[in-house]
Amino acid sequence: MQDRVLLDVQHLKMYFPISGNGLLHRKTVPLKAVDDVSFSIIEGHTFGLVGESGCGKTTVGRTILKLYEATGGKIVYDGRDITAMTEKEYFPIRREMQMIFQDPMTSLDPRQTVNEIIGRPLMLQKLVSSKKERDERVQELLHMVGLKKDHANRYPHEFSGGQRQRIGIARALGLNPRFIVCDEPISALDVSIQAQVINILGDLQEKMGLTYLFISHDLSMIRHISHRVGVMYLGHIVEVADVEELYTSMRHPYTQSLMSAAPIADPEIAAASKRIILEGAVPSPLNPPSGCPFRTRCRFATDTCADRMPELKDVGGGHLVACHNML
Repeated sequence: MQDRVLLDVQHLKMYFPISGNGLLHRKTVPLKAVDDVSFSIIEGHTFGLVGESGCGKTTVGRTILKLYEATGGKIVYDGRDITAMTEKEYFPIRREMQMIFQDPMTSLDPRQTVNEIIGRPLMLQKLVSSKKERDERVQELLHMVGLKKDHANRYPHEFSGGQRQRIGIARALGLNPRFIVCDEPISALDVSIQAQVINILGDLQEKMGLTYLFISHDLSMIRHISHRVGVMYLGHIVEVADVEELYTSMRHPYTQSLMSAAPIADPEIAAASKRIILEGAVPSPLNPPSGCPFRTRCRFATDTCADRMPELKDVGGGHLVACHNML
């Protein structure tokens, strides 16, 4: 049976207008948070999106879910172009596409009980017909994420960070989604709790056939949960490959530097490994460099890199690289 693409992102752009003071008048310049990003996700698989803070990972996830209106490009979900859909047209699709946020404390309303937090979307989408049915469904969802029935009557501040994130997962599951954006869902949690949350997400994917976009800067977790991985730098995707291919045969200089910075558990391997240190600061997306966005920090940069942007090309086996010198 051929793999089926559930989400296809084509040349996605998300620019934010920023006002500044010119010499004679105020001018508006675009902050290019996401600039020409393309990737696809097979149904039932996880696509990991990795990169340092500020590279545009979260903006990609929010734009896919239409929390931001895309500046350009296409978002094709289940064969339908949702990019220009009106709110009315998108409403029936919205429940299939959900999000688990980074900080469960700020994404859960502190004035509502867990029952209200999870149950309100069920009522809005008319998935339950009565409060009794809603309460039963909320208890079922809590059980799915390893929480107790009596937790439904408590408020977010009464839970630990890991429990609050489970509540966030339960809320996302309530609408029977097919696709979930996991926006750094473990970065605000203790290390001891992170593995528990990752295991819950893995179990739910296996049982329910869920498709994930997993956004993180944690390379070890990305490797553990993903089938395919994309590496972002300054609003662009610079490399995409199947997970083991990327981690063992990285081709882009930025990916190589990123991987060299990841901690290694084995002290002998760690001692033998060489850290690739990048010089200089990340350029501003308000004033990105010409040509390749990474060239100002790249040890292989040439005049060609300054002249034109490298295309994301297949170097074999679905391994895509955007680099003039590594192809």
